[in-house]
Amino acid sequence: MANSVIRFGTDGWRAEIAKDFTFLNVAICAQAIAEYLRHTETFHRGVVIGFDTRFASADFAKEVAEVLAGNGIKSFLSESAVPTPVISYAVVNREAAAGIVITASHNPGSWNGIKLKSQDGASASTDLVTQVETIVSKTQPASILRKGLKEASCQNLIELCSFEQPYLHRIEQLIDLNPIRKAGLNVAVDSMHGAGGGYFKNLIGDCSTTVTEIKRTANPSFPGMKQPEPIGQNLKELRQLVCESKATIGLATDGDADRLGVIDEQGNYITPLQVYTLLAFYFLEIRRERGAIVRTITSTNMLNLLANKYQVPVIETPVGFKYIAPVMSAQNALIGGEESGGYGFRGHVPERDGLLSGLYLLDLMARTKKPLSQLITDLNNNFGTHCYDRADHSFLEENRSLIMERLKQTQPKTINDTLVLRKETIDGFRFIMEDNSWLLIRFSGTEPLLRIYAEGNSTQQVQSLLAKGLSFTGIKEQNEPN
Repeated sequence: MANSVIRFGTDGWRAEIAKDFTFLNVAICAQAIAEYLRHTETFHRGVVIGFDTRFASADFAKEVAEVLAGNGIKSFLSESAVPTPVISYAVVNREAAAGIVITASHNPGSWNGIKLKSQDGASASTDLVTQVETIVSKTQPASILRKGLKEASCQNLIELCSFEQPYLHRIEQLIDLNPIRKAGLNVAVDSMHGAGGGYFKNLIGDCSTTVTEIKRTANPSFPGMKQPEPIGQNLKELRQLVCESKATIGLATDGDADRLGVIDEQGNYITPLQVYTLLAFYFLEIRRERGAIVRTITSTNMLNLLANKYQVPVIETPVGFKYIAPVMSAQNALIGGEESGGYGFRGHVPERDGLLSGLYLLDLMARTKKPLSQLITDLNNNFGTHCYDRADHSFLEENRSLIMERLKQTQPKTINDTLVLRKETIDGFRFIMEDNSWLLIRFSGTEPLLRIYAEGNSTQQVQSLLAKGLSFTGIKEQNEPN
């Protein structure tokens, strides 16, 4: 059955276009979401639908809207490609029942996907996703209801909308942009041919701070990169732009602009864990706000040291904003984030926003009048040097169970001569060492990859930990770095 391939991972369902991500499977997924919503009290509020710059994303979004219309559910359908955080805010702003975004985020260009947002704009909860998947498994093509765009529009079941201006207005409510505009910063931006193109320029405008942007135009093949993920190896052109133009900072957003990558003024890649710590420092020290810090198990120990200084709690979750968002809402947390470069903030939707994250980082630089490299040095001086890296490896699906069993059986007393204090299995397999270094091995929830993470006191230690982690899996012959 075709719909057996529809499984929601860490953040939505993603699959290769034309192989599993087909119009039929998208329609099946939309029908399941419609049937779920029909049993809620909020379905009459309608659904906000957006899409990114990937191949046929607009057509897939139209398919979803037509299926919802066939089920009597109104859609607010975006007129153009938009960042995922714009849709997340639109759900809240319009008090909609849910949001749907056609995007595969940072996956390769041959992929597409569906992100499902709850009525608070956050990633759909595990319970919601489980219910939708159950309906998907029972949905037959013959049961799909559909109403064409023209007919549905005449019946006010599909309304074409522009969501950009309400989002931009909301951003200006959250942050005073004038200090950034007047700071004389030279900001280099890489939009990675994704949906975030032009947003930093529109928000900052023409003033003493300038914005120079590359890869602003949409290109669904994402040329020059394996995938539109703002990690070091994909930011060579941004690094070059920063160095050649003597930029103050380089900012990059992924395919749907909910994640952020950063290059300092010297051309160095700043890891997401360093960025997260800087953002937490910004709220605690510069804005003098207080509240819990929510971090996934892949985040840095530096956050705990920072939290101790400012006497705020740190709450740890499995990987994925579907775990972070409920904690942020329940605890009125100050900030939530994860290793992949996604950060969410109190007062906004409990969801990642790469654009807002970049603006907060610029505000930190504007208010402290310090370059990014100095801010990182200050962190290291105050909390010790924390080095981090991640390696991704492909594997044969038929070997998944074997790899899982190997990792379950792995119980090392030491790793590279450092005592292992404990092994945790909250999400994957994490080994905590006595020197506060750690190694984590987990299966990706969105791609056929095994991810290995490590944090240590030096680059050499981190690389040694990554190599040891790979040896635990037994998949050296299938290694394919990300």
